[in-house]
Amino acid sequence: MPTLTPFEAIGAALAEEMRRDPTVLVFGEGVATKRHDLVDEFGPARVRNTPLAEGIIAGTAAGAAATGLRPVIDLLFAPFLCYAMDELVNSAGKLRFISGGQFAFPLVTLAMTGGGWGVGAQHNHNNEAWFVHSPGLKVLMPSSAADFKGLLKSAIRDDNPVLFFIDLALLHQPGEVPDGEHVVPLGKAKVLRPGSDVTLLSYGKTVHACLAAAEQLAAAGIVAEVIDLRSLKPLDEAAFLTSVHKTGRLLVVHEAARIAGVGAEIAAQVAERAFASLRAPIVRLGGPDAPAAASHPLEQAFAPDAAAIVAAARSLCR
Repeated sequence: MPTLTPFEAIGAALAEEMRRDPTVLVFGEGVATKRHDLVDEFGPARVRNTPLAEGIIAGTAAGAAATGLRPVIDLLFAPFLCYAMDELVNSAGKLRFISGGQFAFPLVTLAMTGGGWGVGAQHNHNNEAWFVHSPGLKVLMPSSAADFKGLLKSAIRDDNPVLFFIDLALLHQPGEVPDGEHVVPLGKAKVLRPGSDVTLLSYGKTVHACLAAAEQLAAAGIVAEVIDLRSLKPLDEAAFLTSVHKTGRLLVVHEAARIAGVGAEIAAQVAERAFASLRAPIVRLGGPDAPAAASHPLEQAFAPDAAAIVAAARSLCR
């Protein structure tokens, strides 16, 4: 299998889908500057830079989707989604329902999120839960190069608006990507490491912290199951409920603020639907209810690391 970074995997997915479907186009903040190969192959009519005007970009994309095109837009950093909330949430997310299903609104929005580059609070905000809570939108946040490619291809083919979050720290970390047509279905979590004692459930960069923690826990005789959600909406409830029925313990880990985060929804579902299987309280590890720091050491402390995951899992398994 070839080795690609997520940045390269995204480019490969875009190129393949643009060749497959002439209605796919890409525009946004710096896309033509970053993706010269796409401009060379598909021309400036299908790959173009825009002004730094997120609301206009998203509004144009919603209109393009309504007329039969499949736009992919890049709004750079996740906090900039604030400027496009009306277009993405109040228009794109609701128009298919309002039309009684008569219209499709295929629209993919790319946005970088999370710590890793010290870009400061106004460029670093894990706000994925906002969009999970917004009706009509689908939300993805992969952790591997293979899933960046496979999920993006599925998102482009989907007839609903999709928020595709790119964990900034993963953007240039290489990984194996299958050759040929590689499509990952939306709404399917992945068991990365089977286990029997505790379930570690995560997405984005903290998946890798969970895998590192599982290695350390194994040395102490605790066999952890690691699950990568990949898709935050639709959410693969069956995957984590099945795991909790087996292990009896759940530790949910994400970089986003713990309060009202995706982990809170998962904890509620497990408490409602798998309470009898629990052998210990559900534990959530998340970021603090505070803006992210630009300082690299403080930024690294913002997200749960392997040591914190190991400590929490050990406590659960006592």
